Amino acid sequence: MSTRERPAAAGPERPPDPSGETDPSGGAGGVGALPAGWFRPDPAAAPAARRVLAQARFDAVVTLRNGEQFLLTLVLPALLLAGLALTHVPDLGAGRRIDVVAPGVLALAVMSTAFTGQAIGTGFDRRYGVLRLLGTTPLGRGGLLAGRVVAVLAVELVQVVVLGGLALGLGWHPQAAGVPVAAVAVLLGTAAFVGLGLLLAGTLRAEAVLAAANLVWVLLLAGGGLIVPTARTGAFGAVARVLPSGALGDALRTALQSGGMPWGALAVLAAWAVVAATAAGRWFRWE
Repeated sequence: MSTRERPAAAGPERPPDPSGETDPSGGAGGVGALPAGWFRPDPAAAPAARRVLAQARFDAVVTLRNGEQFLLTLVLPALLLAGLALTHVPDLGAGRRIDVVAPGVLALAVMSTAFTGQAIGTGFDRRYGVLRLLGTTPLGRGGLLAGRVVAVLAVELVQVVVLGGLALGLGWHPQAAGVPVAAVAVLLGTAAFVGLGLLLAGTLRAEAVLAAANLVWVLLLAGGGLIVPTARTGAFGAVARVLPSGALGDALRTALQSGGMPWGALAVLAAWAVVAATAAGRWFRWE
């Protein structure tokens, strides 16, 4: 066949793969020769760390720009912080009221971002096929999950700065010695709540995730030991102490009020983090 008679190629020709395999887009082995979801990273793709950070930056910006997420992660915690600090209801026990309220609101902010926001966002991304699509890109499924976790931590940092600054303006005096312990508690709480959020998002329909995540947020706010110390929740105190919400709230109050070491609460958070991550890895469905 002459050069003029030869059909034009749809794109640049690829050299044959010495392994005889191909990626899902085609090649020596034909379309679909590799397992579903498998891809061969493009040599020209950005390094893995840069891909994860780019995804994390995108997720964090989307979260903070979304009106509902912004309301959940910053506006409602800020209103709750100011309202509880300036009133005398409910009874939060002994000590300066703001010193009890501020750690509890920070715990609520962590739960709002790591559990509620993550569950709802991931649930609808799964419904619309976004997770499946991103899982076949050079980012990969592991990179997607890593980016989500980094984005959650970035949003939590914004929450700590904004809500912590507001609390300081209202007279909060946290114990400096307890800040490192509080940081460990936040990391463990984030791991536990992200795992639970992914478990919820990966097993239920998006509409059910939306309803369940909001219901859990309300129930844990009311009686989960976040704002009201578990010692003040009456008959529910024993249950609240073994929930990730109560453990996180108690850990932050102990660390930031007295500078103490909340060993029991940290152990509960670590256990929840392991169980939630294991369950999410076992039952999470990408589509």
